[in-house]
Amino acid sequence: MQRSFDLPQTTHLALIEQYLHLTRTVMPALAQTSKRHWPIRNDHCFQRIVLDTICGGVWYDHIARPAYRHLSQAQAAEAVQLCDQIIAEVTDLNVLNGQSLSWRGKGSVKSAVSCKPCHL
Repeated sequence: MQRSFDLPQTTHLALIEQYLHLTRTVMPALAQTSKRHWPIRNDHCFQRIVLDTICGGVWYDHIARPAYRHLSQAQAAEAVQLCDQIIAEVTDLNVLNGQSLSWRGKGSVKSAVSCKPCHL
């Protein structure tokens, strides 16, 4: 059994790269399909939802900016896992978006569609 401290240091970087690929490329592309009924389309919105969820609140209250440079290995792994669950539709993106907006004091999905980049 391999222990986490035995893993190469590149694992952390690889997790961050995977998280960025999923939120910048894969999820926005999936959002454009007619099969997905996601309330958002932009990469920074996916990042907001994923980071807010793994932090249990507004991400920038917990992680320095830019977030991808300051994610711990555990946070990066959790972000990748959450992205995979959203993509597989095991986790409901609409519910996560609603919670993220609630933490931010915004009550409608319309707010997320017109959100401005938040410098993740």
